Amino acid sequence: MEVVASAPGKVLLTGGYLILERPNAGIVLSTNARFYAIVKPIYEDFKPESWAWAWTDVKLTSPQLSRESMYKLSLKHLTLQCVSSSESRNPFVENAIQYAVAAAHAVLDKNKKDALDKLLLQGLEITILGCNDFYSYRNQIEARGLPLTPEALAALPPFTSITFNAGESNGGNCKPEVAKTGLGSSAAMTTAAVAALLHYLGVVNLSAFSEDPHQQNKDSMDLDVVHMIAQSAHCVAQGKVGSGFDVSSAVYGSQRYVRFSPKVLSAAQAAVEGMSLEEVIGNILNGEWDHERTEFSLPPLMTLLLGEPGTGGSSTPSMVGAVKKWLKDDPEKSQETWRKLAEANSELETQLNMLSKLAKEHWDVYKCVIDSCSRLKPAKWMEGVAEPVKDELVKVLLKAREAMLGIRNHIRQMGQAAGIPIEPESQTELLDATMNMEGVLLAGVPGAGGFDAIFAVALGDSSSNVANAWSSRNVLALLVREDPQGVSLESGDPRSWEITSAVSSIHIK
Repeated sequence: MEVVASAPGKVLLTGGYLILERPNAGIVLSTNARFYAIVKPIYEDFKPESWAWAWTDVKLTSPQLSRESMYKLSLKHLTLQCVSSSESRNPFVENAIQYAVAAAHAVLDKNKKDALDKLLLQGLEITILGCNDFYSYRNQIEARGLPLTPEALAALPPFTSITFNAGESNGGNCKPEVAKTGLGSSAAMTTAAVAALLHYLGVVNLSAFSEDPHQQNKDSMDLDVVHMIAQSAHCVAQGKVGSGFDVSSAVYGSQRYVRFSPKVLSAAQAAVEGMSLEEVIGNILNGEWDHERTEFSLPPLMTLLLGEPGTGGSSTPSMVGAVKKWLKDDPEKSQETWRKLAEANSELETQLNMLSKLAKEHWDVYKCVIDSCSRLKPAKWMEGVAEPVKDELVKVLLKAREAMLGIRNHIRQMGQAAGIPIEPESQTELLDATMNMEGVLLAGVPGAGGFDAIFAVALGDSSSNVANAWSSRNVLALLVREDPQGVSLESGDPRSWEITSAVSSIHIK
């Protein structure tokens, strides 16, 4: 028996920094970039005498990193012990394994526990694969002398080996840095591993979500269990309770999100104080999860684009620390900026929802307006618009732009006051140029900002022009698009089917 589950990466469109505090909301879009976890037994059968063993084997493989680690899992304490060299540890998957197995123990009744133990005694072999979109391949493209275009990215084989920036390696023992694109790889990886394990161990059944993704009942108990376990494992691996939007979108897909109270996970952090892991998991599953999640996706005929400027990534934790310090040191001024930013975020959300509503009610007019605006610079969108519905639509588009400019303005003020580059000058120039291109509705820095990436939302067919314009400015347009689906059960190893789908999905203009 083999189980393959996947979970998407994310782009935080609005709510950077604010999302850390309730009741501020953020809009997070899930993407077609996914992490896959493949779970199968190591041994075909278990030997009858193996009941006497208190340990079982776990093998964790990351082919892209050329890493393989062996562990022993204690069937009594549900803890993992690494028995291979420790430099290739993956705390996210390690915690996913411990928490998923503990959840199986906490949830399954007595007569299912025998079957669970038999399954565990066959060992667990777990393979982790991440789509190329999570990692930066800019250096490889430049090294091959290829242009910085999406086509050059698409030409890379799926699940390409990840190169380390190990220039300063002394004897190969320092921790290599992987260049990432900021799509939330750790959350997607943790969620995929938790989902695959919980399904494999019989705790949840994810089949329903995969047969018809559009009929996903996102209020399912099974998804809620995946969410709670993945949030806990991710927080413990990170060593802190974050806002959790990245894990929530990895589980449920695109959404408007308000964080849970951090105290829900204090049980997970208190695990060291002598509580068994099974008890800890029981508390987490019965905790007061008070996050809010509303379905959200971009209005029709709009494309999310991500660009990698190649100025090197930014450290999110240190930027968050600087903003928190500013909030504490200058409460009056910071609260004012914070409030204005929250208002601008809310305004953008209102206009995007309005566009989705108008698209439903006046599809033909909507299509026509999006089509004509996709070929014009925003300053010309209003020209020659006479019909009332068209007029209303264009006004809503322009209000959405206005809100985005407001968001960017407040984010820059916040960055200057906190002494960090949330929207650095180089990005400001690039974003201004992007927002003035034909057919571009929005452009900004996602999430915590910095030098990681920029996003744009383009109307109709204008996305290929944006990608070309970016390329001429030394910005690599990634292949990432919005895909509102969350966690999913897959029909097999993605390495066997990625090859055909990658070829069919790329259109070279």
